[in-house]
Amino acid sequence: MHNEKRRARLLALATALLLGSGQATVVAMASETQALLIRDAMVFDGTGRAAYPASVLVEDGRIAAIGDALQAPKGARTVNARGQALLPGLFDLHTHWTPNAVPSELPQVANLYMAAGVTTVSDFHEPPEAYAPRRQWLSSIAAPDVKFAARMSTPLGHGADWGDENTTRWVNSPESARAGVRAVAAYKPDFIKAFTDGWRYSNAADNSSMDEETLAALVDEAHKNGLKVFTHTVMVKRGKSAARAGVDVIAHSVQDGPVDQELIELMRTHGTAYAPSLAVYLPERVDGSGRTGAKPDVLRQREQNFANALHNVKTLHDAGIPVVVGTDAGMTGTPHGVSTLRELELLVDAGLTPAEALLAGTARSARALGVADRGTIEVGKRADLLLVKGQPWQRISDIRNTEQVYVAGRQVHGKGAVLPAGNRALALPAQPVAALIDDFERADGRTALDTLRVDEADGGNDRTVQVTEVVARETGGNALATQAKLSSKDSAFAAAILPLSRGSVAPVDVRAYQGVRFELRGSAPELRLEVRALGNRRFIAPLQAQSQWRTVEVPFSALQGQPPYRATAPIAQWKGDDLQQLVFSAGGAPGSKVWFEIDNVTFY
Repeated sequence: MHNEKRRARLLALATALLLGSGQATVVAMASETQALLIRDAMVFDGTGRAAYPASVLVEDGRIAAIGDALQAPKGARTVNARGQALLPGLFDLHTHWTPNAVPSELPQVANLYMAAGVTTVSDFHEPPEAYAPRRQWLSSIAAPDVKFAARMSTPLGHGADWGDENTTRWVNSPESARAGVRAVAAYKPDFIKAFTDGWRYSNAADNSSMDEETLAALVDEAHKNGLKVFTHTVMVKRGKSAARAGVDVIAHSVQDGPVDQELIELMRTHGTAYAPSLAVYLPERVDGSGRTGAKPDVLRQREQNFANALHNVKTLHDAGIPVVVGTDAGMTGTPHGVSTLRELELLVDAGLTPAEALLAGTARSARALGVADRGTIEVGKRADLLLVKGQPWQRISDIRNTEQVYVAGRQVHGKGAVLPAGNRALALPAQPVAALIDDFERADGRTALDTLRVDEADGGNDRTVQVTEVVARETGGNALATQAKLSSKDSAFAAAILPLSRGSVAPVDVRAYQGVRFELRGSAPELRLEVRALGNRRFIAPLQAQSQWRTVEVPFSALQGQPPYRATAPIAQWKGDDLQQLVFSAGGAPGSKVWFEIDNVTFY
C-alpha cells in the first residue's frame, strides 16, 4: 500500500510537470495526495442522518475516517472547523457551458462552480468532438468533475434548432434512435440528453416532439450501452411518455398543469427522478433581468408556468419521487454557480425542508447521475466537501456562506487554496497548425488536420435545408460541395465549417502565415469566408463565386473584424494566435437555392 501511494504521488507530480502550467500547478496537484484532517465540524453527511459533530480524515482524495478524536497523520494538514458545517459537495445536473454565457471560458466557469461549492456538474452543451479535448483541459486545472451529455432530438425539435447533427443528432424512428445512440456512444459520453418535448411554454411556436416508440428505443439502446437518459420534458402528457419509456431523469419542470396520479405512478414504477431546473424558469431570472423588457402577456404566462412548476415539485416530492438539482445555468439570466445555490432555495420555496433540499443537491443527485463514489460523507467516498458558516439544514440561505471547497480532497476554493495557472487563463495555449487545412481526400470524413467538418445554417423551425458532401472533381481528386435551399428569413445562410483543432477547443497560431488560399466555384449572391477566433470574435471577407474553378487568396489583412454576438462588444481585432475555425458560407434571397464547392484549403 505504501508503494502504491508513493507511485500515485509521483504520477501526480509528473503529470503536473508534463502539463507545463507552471509552479502553481505542481504545488496544487502535489497537495492532492496530502492527508487532511477537518477537525470539529458539524457534519451533514447526506445520508438522511441529522447533523452531528465530528472530525473527518481525508487520505488520497477519499474519506478515510470519521470520528470524535481522530489524530492527524504525520505531514497532514489540519483545518479547524469549529463553528462550521461540513457538507458533501453539491451537484448541478443541468448546465450549459456555452459561448453565449458570461463568462464562457472553461476555467472561469469552473471557478464559479467551485466558489459555490458545486463539485460535480453536467454539461449539456458540447458536441461529442469536444469531449476528449475538454476533458484533457479540465484535467490540467482545478475544476468540478464535469460530465458530458450527448444530445439527441427530432428534426426541427428543441435542441436541434442550432448547430448540426454532430452537435445534436436528429432521430425520428426507433431505428434511427438506436443508430444514433451507437454513434454517439463511440465518443464515450457520460449520459444522453434527449430533447423530447417541443412545447415552448405558450410563448412561442412549438418545436416538434419525439414519439414514445422512438424514445423507448433510444432509452433501451442507451441502457444497453451503460448510459442513462435525461429528457427535456415540460408537459404532463409527455412526462408520462418519458416515464413509460424508462428515462432516468426528467431534466425540466413539468409546468403546463398539475401532475396527476398517473404520472406519479409511472415515475415511481420506472424509477424516474425529477430535476425541475426552477432557476431558469424564475420569472425575474436569477440575475434579475427577467422583467426588463418582457411583454406583459409573456410575463404572465411565465408566472403561471412557474407556479405550476413549484406545485409539481412539492407534489412529486411528497409522493416519493426523487427530486434532484439542475438549473439550466448558462441560459438567459441563469449564471453559473450562484444559480445552483438559488435552485436549493427555490426547492425550499416549493415546500421542501432545507435538509431535503440539501439531500436533493447531494446524495439524490449522485444516485440519479449514477455516481456511487460521492454525494455523502462516508468512509471510502470521494472527498468532495464544502465548509460553510451556519446551519444550511435549518436555513438554506446559509449555503451561500462558503468558506472552503474540496474536490477529491484537494482544496479548490477559500483561504489556503492554491490553483494552477490555468485557472486564471481564458484559453489553452495556442498550438501551431500545418499549412494544409483540407484537400478532402481522407475517406473518413475528417479534414487534413484530423478535425471533423460540420455544417451550419440559420436555426429555428423555418430553417435552411442543406447537404454538404465530398464529391469527385472532373479532373481527379475530391472537393467539398454544399447545396442548400434557404429558409424564408432574410438572414438565411448555409455554411461548411473546417475546425482548426479537435472540437474547436484549442486555438491555433497562424502568425507564420499571410492568409488563406483555396479553390472555389459556385452560385450564390452572397458568399464569404469567415475566420472565427476565441471569444466569439469573427473576421469576414466577401467572395465572388463563378461557375468555373478558380484559385482565391484572402490575405489576413483583408479580413474585416465583426462585433461578437453581444452587440455592445467592440469590433474584433486581429491577433492571429487564437483562431478556431474557417467557415465558408452562402446566402441569398429568402427561399432561393445556392451552392458552392471548395478544394485545397491551405494557409500560405
